[in-house]
Amino acid sequence: MVSLGGLARKLFGSANERRVRSYQPKVAAINALEESMKALSDEALAGKTQEFRKMLAEGKSIDDLLAPAFAVAREASRRALGMRPFDVQLIGAMILNDNAIAEMKTGEGKTLVATLAVYLNALAGKGVHVVTVNDYLAKRDSTTMGKLYSFLGLTTGVIVHGITDDERRAAYACDITYATNNELGFDYLRDNMKYERGQMVQRGHHYAIVDEVDSILIDEARTPLIISGPLDDRSDLYTTIDAFIPLLSEEDYEIDEKQRSANFSEVGTEKLENLLREANLLKGASLYDVENVAIVHHINNALKAHKLFSRDKDYIVRNNEIVIIDEFTGRMMPGRRYSEGQHQALEAKEKVQIQPENQTLASITFQNYFRMYGKLAGMTGTASTEAEEFQNIYGLEVFEVPTNLPIQRIDEDDEVYRTFDEKFKAIIDEIKAASERNQPVLVGTTSIEKSELLAGMLSASGFKDFKVLNARYHEQEAYIVSQAGVPGAVTIATNMAGRGTDIQLGGNLDMRLERELEGMEPGPERDAKAAAIKAEVAELKAKALEAGGLYVIATERHESRRIDNQLRGRSGRQGDPGRSKFYLSLQDDLMRIFGSDRMDSMLQKLGLKEGEAIVHPWINKALERAQKKVEARNFDTRKNLLKYDDVLNDQRKVIFEQRIELMDATDVSGTIEDMRHEVIESMVRTHIPERAYVEQWDVSGLKQQVAVTLNLDLPIEAWAAEEGIAEDDMVARITEAADKAMADKAERFGAEIMSYVERSVVLQTIDNLWREHIVNLDHLRSVVGFRGYAQRDPLQEYKAEAFELFQALLANLRDAVTTQMMRVELVREAPPAPTVPEMEGHHVDATTGEDDFGEGSAFAALPFVAPENRDPNDPSTWGRVGRNDACPCGSGKKYKHCHGAYENA
Repeated sequence: MVSLGGLARKLFGSANERRVRSYQPKVAAINALEESMKALSDEALAGKTQEFRKMLAEGKSIDDLLAPAFAVAREASRRALGMRPFDVQLIGAMILNDNAIAEMKTGEGKTLVATLAVYLNALAGKGVHVVTVNDYLAKRDSTTMGKLYSFLGLTTGVIVHGITDDERRAAYACDITYATNNELGFDYLRDNMKYERGQMVQRGHHYAIVDEVDSILIDEARTPLIISGPLDDRSDLYTTIDAFIPLLSEEDYEIDEKQRSANFSEVGTEKLENLLREANLLKGASLYDVENVAIVHHINNALKAHKLFSRDKDYIVRNNEIVIIDEFTGRMMPGRRYSEGQHQALEAKEKVQIQPENQTLASITFQNYFRMYGKLAGMTGTASTEAEEFQNIYGLEVFEVPTNLPIQRIDEDDEVYRTFDEKFKAIIDEIKAASERNQPVLVGTTSIEKSELLAGMLSASGFKDFKVLNARYHEQEAYIVSQAGVPGAVTIATNMAGRGTDIQLGGNLDMRLERELEGMEPGPERDAKAAAIKAEVAELKAKALEAGGLYVIATERHESRRIDNQLRGRSGRQGDPGRSKFYLSLQDDLMRIFGSDRMDSMLQKLGLKEGEAIVHPWINKALERAQKKVEARNFDTRKNLLKYDDVLNDQRKVIFEQRIELMDATDVSGTIEDMRHEVIESMVRTHIPERAYVEQWDVSGLKQQVAVTLNLDLPIEAWAAEEGIAEDDMVARITEAADKAMADKAERFGAEIMSYVERSVVLQTIDNLWREHIVNLDHLRSVVGFRGYAQRDPLQEYKAEAFELFQALLANLRDAVTTQMMRVELVREAPPAPTVPEMEGHHVDATTGEDDFGEGSAFAALPFVAPENRDPNDPSTWGRVGRNDACPCGSGKKYKHCHGAYENA
């Protein structure tokens, strides 16, 4: 029976089909211009850019220029890159221009699609940002596509980790800037910690196209970008508390894998209280007394470290460090650390060197960063499953772009086995069979542990010809993935490692040419070798096609359908044949957490023998329902986190806008004077209640506060003794004295120096108070949830208290600025330029294995140098050294107590 919705779709087409059809007239208009564009010389074609800019200046809109600009960009692409965008690619580019997400299958040329929308929007001259998931892709795409932009007279910049502020400023000044999401976010935060407008690197947020938009705006948006600075070393405390956890038994704690939570039972709490008392760490009678809040936090982290975090799945130990493994991609993230002491708890558990905790100096979520853009768009192969989130959070609709050629991949039903061993035996048999028929195989695993387990089992079975691609070998990632389509190749990849690099049947020709011709001089020998490589790749492609194309074998389902679809999508690009199959067992995490006990007993009743699998579309549907539940829960979690961050974001915008106004102002003395007058009035009202008798005035308290805040010794007692004196008179006299003191100071300093001092004092005071405010809100956020037990809405409570804290910040700002300005004195030396503290950046980067913002200083990052490459007698060879690392000079002391102390002296 067909539903009413089904009948309507049959008659009118789906919303997606109608949207795609609506672009056909524009495609026809672009195609109609093709011959006239071909007739133009290179110079005339490039000259179109200035024509378009003139038309915009005369009042035309970007959309008015779409057809001619796309026609110009397509012809320029054919000449500069040797690639002519297909009609479906034109449709994808139009979707990007319309503030939406273009879902395009792997191999459909998303990178080229972006160039059309980028060119059109770059004509406005306000800067277009193309956002990639890692530095490798940013550099690759800016270099490749930069040829097209350069041909058309536009400039291209690239932002990667480790470049200077001047280089960043130049890159942002270009018409088109390629950068990772992390670099963009951190540059925004750093800009709002600068003290001069000229030091800022970004020039606005006009238009951004986000590549792999699901990875960046969904996966990586789970945690905020954080810039932090180190606190005091408390490694002994972590080590002491860590030693308690192995002493506990299973009755002492409760673990909830679904919620990723661990809590102590009453018995366990009592046992811990005794252990803490013996270690002299417990204050008061109970662990949950207010004085022990920090200790409770640390023991909870220690319990999670031991019971919820698994080595080689959630993290690995490398070079005496805990390196996080991203759950979605299985890649290492060396620059990233868990926050709030969790990373230190893992370091204590693994007996590696414990790095000090950090204090948050600035933070922002990707949701709130990317919502600053006037125009935002994205592209990916898999976004439909998260369409609701894109619409709710970012206001972005998802539209599926038809493939250029029909998809020929065969997606087979899942095979479900009872145990891991049975499943892996079946996978190994399938890999061997595919390899024998020369079919390339890509095996997807969910963790390093699983990929290495499978690699070990393959080796033990006598099969040696395979490559493992996971977090341990990410340096070779792009090349290994690019050659995974060679006939008979077997590649074991952790989740979506190598995303952004096409798997082409027969191997990726461009990457082979780049690698094998590197260093060869142009000439007959080089040309002959290039021709031989091309012929070999063509022959290998024919063999791979004959064998059935790329065979994707997945070793288990992920929590998110999107990640499964990404893996499937690696096969069947551009109409190639292909095949995909998922192998599951009842011992897989997803199956185990979602009720595999009932399924196990059912399978046993059905008489399922060892080595046999159950294959049925119902199983696929049941698993999809479980995945939908998890996706919905994760979406609710992100949505809830965003509601709280929106409160901070509103305050952040106020503070950041105020900072920019102060930096732009030629004179802030009026602002400081207003602050001073408000402080004096508040001070007098505090000590002289309204309509109170003189005898009730707190004269001595007022005199003392005037001395502390205004640095003035005034005859308050004598004034108060005068007959007929009123509080307004007192305010006027104190104000007059303070204004005179400041005027004298300004005369001594000179106008230019006084202006510099005033601006510096206000900006530094704002920054210090804002950092404290962020910490206060973090603490409030961690405890406000308990208000729900009292039938009060935690979010409303958070909003109300956050507003009160913000008002307190503004009051403290007036007091602190007034106090500092009344006490500041001129010294003969030029005042040092204000500097921000030592900083590090942190973020969950869902797709990169690069060293993501693990810098010691955001402004002067040194490279990491392996210990064996450091000369103990030459500090210039040491690179970046952690404050708590052993000093490379060999003294045996910590760096901060040895050579690091000299640097900071």
